[in-house]
Amino acid sequence: MSLFLLTFGLLILIVAAMAVGVIVQKKSMASSCGGLGAVGVEKACDCDDPCDRRKKRLAKEQAWKENQIL
Repeated sequence: MSLFLLTFGLLILIVAAMAVGVIVQKKSMASSCGGLGAVGVEKACDCDDPCDRRKKRLAKEQAWKENQIL
């Protein structure tokens, strides 16, 4: 049990040190790979012909944007 507590305490200490490092540097978190744009994907659903359910949802979103007051 003492080995577990020692390991858990060390893990908490490392996480706290990393958090303090991020706070002190005042840098925002960023991914290292660049996301989907790095592999040439323009959007999350990169299919040419979306399914019927997606088409309905996109039409509904477009109608909502056209009827929006603001």
